[in-house]
Amino acid sequence: MHTRGDKELLEFLTEEIATEKKNQKMKVPPTTFEGFDVKYDGAEVVLSKKFNDEEIKISYTVKHTVDSEVPEELNPNAEQPEGGEMKSKPEFEVDIIKNGKTIGFTCNYVQQNTEEGEAGDVFAIDEVTFYEGEWKDSNYAVAGDILDGYLYDLFMNMLEERGISNEFVDKLSDCSTGFEHKMYISLLENIQKFISS
Repeated sequence: MHTRGDKELLEFLTEEIATEKKNQKMKVPPTTFEGFDVKYDGAEVVLSKKFNDEEIKISYTVKHTVDSEVPEELNPNAEQPEGGEMKSKPEFEVDIIKNGKTIGFTCNYVQQNTEEGEAGDVFAIDEVTFYEGEWKDSNYAVAGDILDGYLYDLFMNMLEERGISNEFVDKLSDCSTGFEHKMYISLLENIQKFISS
């Protein structure tokens, strides 16, 4: 032990790791998810599957993706409102690849501010691109919010037909949340080992 601060940090980490492990929902990340094969590289995740003569790839990172969900009903009598569940909602890339050509979509989760009885989309298309071969920064992309409304809907249908629906993206958030939490616990354990060595 090097300093008093190190000792306090180690004590906190021991408690925090125990608490986080108790709340852990995912012990082992899945290798398949909703018909996709899943590969992990650190905090990066790639899902892939074949669809007819296309390869569908979804890629994202769990870094900086966790936010607290606001509970649906806040108790006005509570001294301090409870925070919502921590959820990972990463920006994700969807690539539809055929014959060396790619239609790429950058997608993001949307805030759910729906009125009673209204169900909105769980995700939105932020950007669309098309390219041959490997991606380059010089490839053109268009923002999703300036697309013709009908074209935007057709792109959303295209994604849904390939398995990227609102239901799928909602489940993806749950899977991402579990994996991010596992990565967080691993980070804490590595810091603990570093300080105690």
